[in-house]
Amino acid sequence: MPPTAPAAWRAHMAMPQRAAAESLGVSLSTYQQWERGASFRDGAPMQPDTRTALACAALAAGIPPWPGAQ
Repeated sequence: MPPTAPAAWRAHMAMPQRAAAESLGVSLSTYQQWERGASFRDGAPMQPDTRTALACAALAAGIPPWPGAQ
């Protein structure tokens, strides 16, 4: 997932950062670091993993969670 993708996905979904983080099941801090592309602590590169990218795609497509997967 390219560094600009989290912010582009959030804009497409018309969500504030907190709602985006909650919908992906991560902390607000983690989501903010993804949008920044780097860790707040040490500046190391940080981006969502493949599962998160797939979750973003599913949410954008309106696909509900798999039954019994919660």
